[in-house]
Order: sequence, then structure tokens, then C-alpha cells
Amino acid sequence: MAALNEIVQLAAIEALESAENLPQRCRLLPREPFDELQEHQFVKLYCLTKEAASNLIDTLQPHMQVPSRLSDLSRERKVLTALRFFGSGSYQSDIGYHINHAVSQASVSKCIEEVSRALNLPGIFNRYVHLPENNQELTRVRNSFYEKHNFPGVAGCVDCTHIAIYPPHINHDMYNEAIYVNWKGYHSINVQLMCDVNLKTLNVNARFPGSTNDSFIWNNSNALEYMRNIHRNGHTSFYLLGDSGYALRPWMMIPVPDAAPGSPEKRFNERHRSIRSTIGICNGVLKLRFRCLLKHRTLHYKPEKCSYIINACTVLHNICIDHNIPPVELNNLPKKFTPCLIIVYSR
Repeated sequence: MAALNEIVQLAAIEALESAENLPQRCRLLPREPFDELQEHQFVKLYCLTKEAASNLIDTLQPHMQVPSRLSDLSRERKVLTALRFFGSGSYQSDIGYHINHAVSQASVSKCIEEVSRALNLPGIFNRYVHLPENNQELTRVRNSFYEKHNFPGVAGCVDCTHIAIYPPHINHDMYNEAIYVNWKGYHSINVQLMCDVNLKTLNVNARFPGSTNDSFIWNNSNALEYMRNIHRNGHTSFYLLGDSGYALRPWMMIPVPDAAPGSPEKRFNERHRSIRSTIGICNGVLKLRFRCLLKHRTLHYKPEKCSYIINACTVLHNICIDHNIPPVELNNLPKKFTPCLIIVYSR
């Protein structure tokens, strides 16, 4: 079942990519989207509901530059411009053309930069993406896994996913181009994600280049220290689910190696894999929501800015979950692609 889920997840992403490549009539986006668009149209363009987007704008405005000239973009427009990029993954020039003829590619780039950095401010980022802050929250996460999967002790699932980036210059002073080439042969950032049963991101680490293996990232993450402290404090009934790339620890449950067919160990591995597929689905839904993270979109920025964008998308992903916003607009895709996407969303 877990293998099927992974196949379905990949098929869904490929289906979405194929659907987006169909000929579409180009049109200008409205200048006043809150007033001119219906709710479902707004979500399709900006990934958030009007209420969620309005709340986000109110949150970010104090941390954004105040327009100094009449010709400057408003802070509301900057946020919407960035949301459009995150959700579509289109090139900046295309975003600028569709939103407003007066928005240059350089202005779009500045919008992405400013909004991404605002979403990465600790006071904002940690409000939306954080590990359980007390034993009650941790117990709630564990109980949710148990209620859905009848499997005790699970406090989250962890895995890494590659986000494609444009290769840094081969002679760049800060970024060694070679270390961003992953085992699949393309340049990326290897992003560690930890999620709960509802696909909400509890922790993200987007600091390491594509050649870094998953266990190294885990061993240098604050999530590891968090789990260690939980066990040091006597709360030993909590653990994470990870694949065989991680080391077995009291706080990290991995598959039993070389389990014989039909054995209890084999049955455990099947249950483990089924529940652990939650993080694979989380990765897929994150990329379906924010298509700038899809492999074939490729983030055309320096690695540091790519990390900011990835973190920003995880914040927005959690906001979507808080507001029960579906990851894709199924009704606007060709019918032949719909079943794959429904399966992914209904897990």
C-alpha cells in the first residue's frame, strides 16, 4: 500500500504538470482580486482563501517596506504577487505580465524576496511551523496517529525531499556547485520535513545541499535534540517513524532489516511503511500546493534564497491546513487526471 501511495503521489504531480501544459488562453489578472474574484477563483490564483490571505497580509505588513512613491507596489500587492509565484512556479516575467503590465520582472523578484524573508522571521515562522511546545501538544499528535492508524507512540514522521535549484556558478565564492548535485544527478537542496497525521509540517530544515545524506541532516537538526530531550525527561513513549536511512534509536523507529516473509517483523514493517507514507504524502501535497517546488519548475535563485522560499512555502502550507484549503482545484483539471489527485487528497 505504501508503495502504491508513492506511485500515486508521483502520478498526481505528473498529471498536474501535464494538465498545466495544455493550451490556455492568456488573460490579465484583476487589479482588485479581493473584490473582483469569487472565492474559488481567488484560491486557484493565490492558494489561500480571501480570509487567510487578508490575515497573512496583516501579519506581514509591519515587517515590509512602506511604499514611498505612488508608483510603488502596495504591500498587499507584493504579498499577492509572491503568493502567485509560490503557487504557480511560473517565471517571474510571466507573473509580472499577468498581474499588471506595470510590474517588471525586477519588481516581481523583489516581491518574492521581501515576502519570503518576512515569512522567515522567527516571530512569524515559529508561529506556524513548530514542534509540539508541551507534553499536551505532543500527546495530542501521538493520539491522532493512534486514532487513524491504531499504532501507538508515533509523534511524527520524518523524511527528506529534494527541491531542484538552478546550479550555482561553478566558481562562486560562497556556494560550491558540486555539492548541490544529488544522487539523482540534478542540483537541489535536500529538505528534511517532519509532519503530523494531518500533513501539517512540524519541522523543516532546508539548509543542506543536495549531496548531503538524510542521516547527516537529521544528526544536525534541532528535531533530533528535541526528541532526545523528551526522552531525557522521562517521556519515553514517543518516537518518530523514519526509513532505513536513519539509525535506530529510542526516539526513532525504523524498519526491521531482512525481515522474513510472513514473520511478525515483516508485518511490522508493512504497518510501519503504511504509516510512514504520511510524510511522503505531505511532501507531495506541499509541492502540489506550491508548484515552484516541483522538480521541473526549478528555483532560479541562489541557495540561500531558495531556502527562504522553501521555508515560506511550508508556512503557507500549514496556513492552508489550518483553513482546510484543498491542495489543488480538481474541477479545473482534465477528467482523466482527476482520480490520481483525489486519491492523494483523500489519504
